[in-house]
This record gives sequence, C-alpha cells and structure tokens, in this order.
Amino acid sequence: MSSPTKERKGLSKALRYFYGVGDFGFTLMSNVESYYFTSFLTDFAKFSPFLSGLIGTLTTAIDACLSWIYGAILNSVKPKKWGRYRSWLIMLPWIVPFLYAFQFIRVGGEVISAIVIILAFVSSHICWNFPYVANVSMISVAGKTPDERSQLASTRGAWANLSKVVFSYVCPLLAVLGVKLLGEVNQYGAVAFILGAIMAALYYAHFKMFEGYEIVDPAELDKAKSAQKTKSADRTSGMDLVRALLQNRPLIALLLADIAKFLFNFVIAGAAYYYFKYIAKDLDLNALYILITNICCVVGSYLAKTFAKKFSARSTAIGMFFIMAVVLVASRVLYTNVTLVMVLMSLALFGYGVCYSLTPALYADTIVFSQWKTGKNATGWISGLQNVPLKLGVLARGIVIPTVLGAVGYNADKVDIANVAPELQSAICLAFMIIPAIALVVAGVLLLFGFNLSKEKVIQYQNEIAARAK
Repeated sequence: MSSPTKERKGLSKALRYFYGVGDFGFTLMSNVESYYFTSFLTDFAKFSPFLSGLIGTLTTAIDACLSWIYGAILNSVKPKKWGRYRSWLIMLPWIVPFLYAFQFIRVGGEVISAIVIILAFVSSHICWNFPYVANVSMISVAGKTPDERSQLASTRGAWANLSKVVFSYVCPLLAVLGVKLLGEVNQYGAVAFILGAIMAALYYAHFKMFEGYEIVDPAELDKAKSAQKTKSADRTSGMDLVRALLQNRPLIALLLADIAKFLFNFVIAGAAYYYFKYIAKDLDLNALYILITNICCVVGSYLAKTFAKKFSARSTAIGMFFIMAVVLVASRVLYTNVTLVMVLMSLALFGYGVCYSLTPALYADTIVFSQWKTGKNATGWISGLQNVPLKLGVLARGIVIPTVLGAVGYNADKVDIANVAPELQSAICLAFMIIPAIALVVAGVLLLFGFNLSKEKVIQYQNEIAARAK
C-alpha cells in the first residue's frame, strides 16, 4: 500500500504563475456558448423564434436552478482517491467535450434536435460545474494565508481574462476548420469540442499543480485520531451547510455585492452595442472597445495581488467599487466625447479585473470564518455559491437593457441614425453608465458595512482553528 501524500506548504512556482490556465481553457470553451449559442439556434439550426427562445430560456433556467448544488455535493460526499476537491479536476472534464459539442449540432427533425441540444446543454454544464467549483475551492486548500489566496485568485483572474482576448482571434479560425469537419450548420460543434478538449487538458495541468496540497487517501487517514477529526470537520450535513450560510454575515454581504458586480459587467457589455450604434454612430468602435477593455481587465487582474498585499483584498475591492462608480458617472457627463468615454470605461473595466480576481480570495476568508464559527469546513459549499451571483448577473442583463429601452419606446426599425432622439440617448446612457454605477455603489457599501473580515482577523481565526485540531 502506498504511503499517504505529504502535505505541501507554501505556493509552488507553478501555482504562483500558472494557476489559472485551467480557467483560461474554461473561459475559451464557455465563450462559444456566450457568443454563438443563440445565433446557432436561429441562424444555423434554423429553429423558429419561439423554439429558439424556449430552448434558451429552459436551459438557462435549469442551469441557474442547479448552480447552488455543486458545492453542497462536494462538501457532503466521501472524498475520492486524490482528495475531496482535487479529484474532480480529473474525473469529469474529459467527458465535457463530447457532451458540449452536441449543444451546437442539429441532428434529425426539429423536436428531436431540440431535445438533444437541451440534454447536451444540461449534462455538459453539470459535468463542468463540478470541476469548476472544485478548482475554485482549491484556492482555500492550497492558500494558507490571505496573501497566498490573493495571489492565487489574482493569477486565476488574469488567465481567465486573457482568454477573452485570445478567443476573438482563435474562434474564427476554428470555425473555418469546423466547416470542413462538420459542415456549415454544425461548425460550432467542432469548435466546442476542440476548446472543450483544451479545457480538459488545462484542468489536468491544475490537477498536477495541486499535487500534495490536499491530504489524500482517506482510508489511511481514518486509522489515526487526527484523521478522524479532519474527516469530521470536512464532511457536512444539510444543516451544517445552512448554518455556514445563515451564520455568516460577511458571506451574505459578499454574495449580494457579487450580484451587483456581475450586473455591472453584463449590463455594460450588453449596452455597449447601443452606445456605439446610436451615440458614437460607429459600430466598428465597439470591436475596438471590447479588445481594449478586455486587455485592461487582464492588467487589472494581474495587478490585483499587488493591491491586495498592500491594502488587503477587502479594502482594495471596496475602493475599486467606489472609484469605478465615479468613473462611470464621469463618462455619463462626457458621453458625447466618444474617445473619453472609451478611456473612462477602460479604467472601469481595469477595476473590474481587479475585483473579479480578488473575489475568490474574499470567499476564502468567509470559509475560514465559517469554520471558526461552526467548527465545520464548508469550502466546497461556499465556493460553489459563487455560481449564483454569476447566473443572476446574466439574468439582470436580460431584464435591465430591454426594460430601459422599452421605457422610451425603442424600435430598431424606426430609429433615425442621423438624428437619434435625446430620450433614446439618455436611456442608453442610463443602461451603459448610471445603473452599473449604482450597482457598484451598492456593492461597495455592502462590503464596507457587511464584510467585516480584516486580514488580521482571518489570520487569528486560522490560528484558532489550527489550535483546536491539535
């Protein structure tokens, strides 16, 4: 029988610089859905508008309803061969490309094809959400201090945002290959398979990087008293998970702030099209805007660890939220100056890159607080809850933009591009700048008054948890 793996301390060079390559692959893969799923249904599969809308609504609703369960399951089931969380980085990702591809392939008649696509969507998302949550959970497992967790979260964010830049260049090339492999109708099925395979390979890289950071071989650990304590702390019941949420005010504040953060991101992403079409009156600038802001996100993500080390992750996030809000208000005042708006919005997206990268580190702090307060390790459960704000942010985009435009009677066929009504311009600015600014202020206030975990407190809680285990 092999001896138990010795637990490593401190972050390896591989983790410091390359943790996040799995998220790079994950974002590359999921962007196929973000950018092309709707157009595949309407323009490639040739489904009716009603059926396309039904497929999109049903799959999104199921995905949102399931978003909270993955962490709960990871926290409650028996640890697998390579650890409670690390094991999932190798168990399921290899299945994803085969399921995900059928999300973009039309087979047979309309009804049969719709059923296949819905099943492929739901099953592929289930298979990738388990390793996604496990991957984020490993930040708390490998990062033993707030600075180490901020380092991991920042590097992860930089790699994830970098993939958005790469995707804009890689996807068109893969689509050409997809036409040759599966034909024009199913070309994105080939793209989804290739990028899904890349995701699986890069998650395997994470699996190797985390070797030694999670105690493995529970059968061996069960023989020792200390291992029994570890197992008791790690295995959680349903009530343990409820207590981990309801008795954790910083977590509740963070979840609400995270919803506001994602509302900012998704709403301005969706509203940018209307700004450049009806105010800048140059849609070509929208592509440039997307490229520049994504680069700014990468830079912000990379520098997040530096800000966190100097000011703490909490203080950095709060400060960035308020600064971003001011920048958005300034862009509203100067909305007719397209160049300045692009500069200001790029600064705001730089701040988003910082906050996006530090959020997992803040969740990790709430994990420490939860274990200190309840005596139970709810790492997977709390890490998995990060899915919920993301899904609600996507939902908000689908509500905010149509509501704002509908309030001024927007009809694309009736708008005079040369003489856009002031009411429509004001509505676009409301969606593009003011509503996201309000969301950022709300996020900052929630963290300022609700998230009271300083770096010093978290270290104190960790020391007390370690003392109890002895």
